[in-house]
Amino acid sequence: MRLSLATPTDTREFGIRLAGVLRPGDLLVLSGPLGAGKTALTQGIGAGMRVSGAITSPTFVIARVHRPDGGKVPLVHVDAYRLSGVDELDDLDLDASLEESVTVVEWGGGLAEQLSDAYLLVEIDRRDDDVRDVTLTGHGGDWVERLATLAAT
Repeated sequence: MRLSLATPTDTREFGIRLAGVLRPGDLLVLSGPLGAGKTALTQGIGAGMRVSGAITSPTFVIARVHRPDGGKVPLVHVDAYRLSGVDELDDLDLDASLEESVTVVEWGGGLAEQLSDAYLLVEIDRRDDDVRDVTLTGHGGDWVERLATLAAT
């Protein structure tokens, strides 16, 4: 699935739509350059999941858990930018909560995919005119069907 998002607000709104097809155990791996909109997308996902707390980049704390506030599923938000490898990601013990939460890993390419047999890769590229080109690629599981549902909304 490919789409273009003109503003950060559009990116957050798409995150809200994306949250509608997410469920416990889902892993999303976000990639893209600094300022591409990874955190804005996660803010939208959090809003759509109705979790508590402001969603900000977890660069310095590496991972935050946002508990449901009217929603039913926690959101685990990870920033793997400062991690030097798979071992450090593994040390976060994310697999302990993976089955009961939605886990979003920014800068997770090459690291986070091993956490689950099925995951959604979200690649965001920010053009010179600030439009974000987003490509969603499902790996394993029923992502193809869920992305088709998302595209239809």
